[in-house]
Formats: sequence, structure tokens, C-alpha cells
Amino acid sequence: MATSRYEPGGDLVLAPGPGFRSGFVVPAAELIERFSRSSGPGGQGVNTTDSRVELRWRVLDSPALARLSEGQRVRVQSALQDRLVSGELIIVASEHRSQRQNRVAARNRLAEALRAALLPPPAPRRATRPTRGSQRRRLEAKKQRGSTKSGRGQVRDHDA
Repeated sequence: MATSRYEPGGDLVLAPGPGFRSGFVVPAAELIERFSRSSGPGGQGVNTTDSRVELRWRVLDSPALARLSEGQRVRVQSALQDRLVSGELIIVASEHRSQRQNRVAARNRLAEALRAALLPPPAPRRATRPTRGSQRRRLEAKKQRGSTKSGRGQVRDHDA
């Protein structure tokens, strides 16, 4: 799946996909962005530019989740539970030198986290039995390997 760009400042719109046929929108009013100075490379501007972005979204209180089905809400909350801090999902981006690129990166990460959380659970595994032929081949291979190893026993002197 190609990563799409999510422009900063507007609503976060997820196109329809597996688990959410009608798409999903997080209104811009629910997203809180904070900026701070980033560590790492950046030349002269690293000490003066607030390029690090912290994107916060109050998952548990979000009206956007009210538009989902009960099963989807439970899936989102359980999938994001380990990443929540006081009910907020916090995503930090500081790998780029520009604030705009970090804002886009943070929104991309939020979108991917939501996509992963909204995916339906995989189908349960159906246990199957090995076929009679595969069982026979496995046992023949074991016998062959055993005979090969038994032939590696002690060396006997035939002249004595």
C-alpha cells in the first residue's frame, strides 16, 4: 500500500479500506500539535527552530469513534491501549529538519496506526491433518537418514 500524504492543519481523512468501508475522519479540532526544538542534525537552525512535532489525539473521548460500529471501537481501543497516555495517543516526529515535513510524518504515523487498529482480526486457523502420503514420505526419510548414520559406526578391520 502506498503511503499517502496527510496535509497538516486539516482533517485527517482515511480513505475506505479493510475494516472501514466508508472511510474514517478525525476532525482537525481533535488533533493537537505541539512544537519544540529537535535534537540531532540541523546545522545552524537546530537551536532556533521548533521543528519537532508532537501530535496528540484523545482517543477515548473522540466523537470520531462514535461513527464507528461497536466492534470497531473496541478494536481501536484495544489495539491502541498500549500506546495511550492518559487516554491520549501521542505521536512524535523529529526526523526531518523542517517542521512541515515532521507534521506530515506525524499525521502519516497516526493514519497508519488507525489503519492497523481498524483492520479486522485474521480468520482463525483451521487445523489440518497431514496426508497419508506425506506421513509415509516423512517416515521413509527418517529411515533413510537413520541407515546413513548407522553406517558411520566404528571402523572394523576386515583382515583380522
